Amino acid sequence: MSMPLVVGLAFGVLFLLMFGRMWIGACMALVGLLGFSYLANSQAGLNMMATELYVFANNYDWLALPLFVLMGQVTFRTGLSRDLYNAAYAWLARLPGGLAAATIGASALFAAICGSTIASATAMGSVALPEMKRYGYDDALATGTVCAGGNLGILIPPSLPLIIYGMITEESIGKLFVAGILPGIILALLCIGTIVIRVAFQPSLAPAGPRTTARDKLRSLVQAGPLLGLSIMMVGGLYLGWFTPTEAAAVGAGSVLVVALVGRKLTWEGFRFALFDTARITGMVVLILVGATIFNRFLTVTRVPFLLGDFLNGLGLSAVGFVVVMVIFHIIVGCLMDSLAMMILVVPILLPTLHNLGIDLIWYGILMVLMIEQGGLTPPVGIVVYTLAGVAKEVPVTTIFRGILIFLPAIFINVVIITVFPKVVLWLPNLGP
Repeated sequence: MSMPLVVGLAFGVLFLLMFGRMWIGACMALVGLLGFSYLANSQAGLNMMATELYVFANNYDWLALPLFVLMGQVTFRTGLSRDLYNAAYAWLARLPGGLAAATIGASALFAAICGSTIASATAMGSVALPEMKRYGYDDALATGTVCAGGNLGILIPPSLPLIIYGMITEESIGKLFVAGILPGIILALLCIGTIVIRVAFQPSLAPAGPRTTARDKLRSLVQAGPLLGLSIMMVGGLYLGWFTPTEAAAVGAGSVLVVALVGRKLTWEGFRFALFDTARITGMVVLILVGATIFNRFLTVTRVPFLLGDFLNGLGLSAVGFVVVMVIFHIIVGCLMDSLAMMILVVPILLPTLHNLGIDLIWYGILMVLMIEQGGLTPPVGIVVYTLAGVAKEVPVTTIFRGILIFLPAIFINVVIITVFPKVVLWLPNLGP
C-alpha cells in the first residue's frame, strides 16, 4: 500500500471513529498505534507507545495543567466567581445590556485565574444566566454572551492551550502568557462593544438592570480584591521571572484555597467536587495529549509533515499569505475537530514552514488560540456551546448557536488587529527580563 493511501486511510478511520462519538484521544492513540505498527511492526508500535507514555508522565511542566484547573474549580465551587461578576456589574451596569457586558467582564477576570473554557463557561453560566433571565434578557443574547465570555479563558493567562503550544514549540510559556494579555483585553472590549451596539439597536433584548452607586463599586472591588490581587501576582511573577508556570499554578491553587478557607466559603462537599472535576478535566486533556502524540509519531514515520512543509514552501506564499491560508484552514478544521487535538496535530506539521517564513512563534501561538476560540463556538463540535447547554437545559442548542453569531466578527477583527499590528502581541513579551 502506498504511503499517501496509508495516510488517507488513517485520517478516514480517525474521523469515522470521532464522528462515531469515540473519545478523541482514544481515536488518535488507536489509529496512531495501528498505523505505526503497520509501517514498522507490532512490537515497535507497542514500544513506541510505552516510550511516549513514559516521556509524557516524566515531564514536570505538565503539572501546571491540573493545578490551574484546580484553581478555577475551587473558585467556581466556593462561589468566589460571583464576587468577580458583582464587581464587573457594579462598573458596567450603566451600559446598554449591562448584565451581559458584566458577564464578559467577569469572564475576563475569571479567565485570569482559570485556563479552562469549560470551567469558565460553567461558572459564568451558573452565576450570570439566572440574573439575565430574571431581568428578561433574550435567551440567545444571554447564552451567546456566556459562551463568548467563557472562551476568553483560553487567551487570557493562564491558558491551557498556550501551555500545550509552548511545550510543543519549546517557546517560553511565561512569554506566551504575557503575549495573550493585550489581545485578550481587546477581545473582551470588542465583545462588550458588540453587546452595546446590538442592544442600542434593539433595547428589548436586554431590559435595564438595577443601577449601582459609587459605594457599590467600592464594595465590589473590596470583595473581589483577593482574586484580582492573585491574578496580578501570578501574571506579574511570570513576567518578572519570579517563578515558572508550574510554580505559578501551585501558588495560585494554594492561594485560592487559603482565600476560600479564610472567607469560610469552602465546604468539604465543594472541595470534593472541585477535586473530582479537576481529575475529570485533566484526564480528558491528558488523553487527548497522549493520543495526539502517538498519532504524530505515526505521521512522522510517513514523512507527511516534511512533505506538507515542502508543498507549502513550493507555493511561494509570503508570510501574510501563509497566515491567511492558515486562518481559513483553522476555521474549517475548527468546525470539525476538538481544539486541543487540532493544535497538537497541526503545530508540529507547521513548525518547519513557520521557521522558513520567519514567523514569530509566540505571535503565531496567539493567532492560533484566537482561531481555536472560533472553533470552540461553531458547530458541529462547539464544545463551549454544549458545555453551556448542560447548564441552561431549558434553552435549545440552536438558540445558543444563534446567540454566538454576533460575537464571531469580534474574533476576526482581533485577528486583523494582531496581524496588521503584531506589536500588540509582542510588545509586552519583549519588555520582559
